Amino acid sequence: MTNSEIALTERAAQHVKNYLAKTAEGVGLRVAVKPTGCSGYQYVIEAAQAVNEHDRAFETRGVTVVVDEQSLRYLAGTELDFVKEGLNEGFRFRNPNVNDTCGCGESFSVDDKGASKN
Repeated sequence: MTNSEIALTERAAQHVKNYLAKTAEGVGLRVAVKPTGCSGYQYVIEAAQAVNEHDRAFETRGVTVVVDEQSLRYLAGTELDFVKEGLNEGFRFRNPNVNDTCGCGESFSVDDKGASKN
């Protein structure tokens, strides 16, 4: 993985492959950020229906990860894992661009000067 890409762990890749196989929709996993929450940004994960003109696509562990150029500024170098803790399960981001997270863990902030300028 280069520092401008997004990678999946083996657990995350297997979870995404299983999901896409069951739903039979999408070309891969779309990862994005949106301005919201108490810290500034929130992660968005959904099935990617297509790779659009302003998207970048990365192949990682047999999964296509699709990110729009604006979100990539805040996500470059991120590793996405899928974890199960007790009754809870979900994606966990290891994002080197994050400066701080909110108390609830749902949003994060970045230093726009320090975010990757891809």
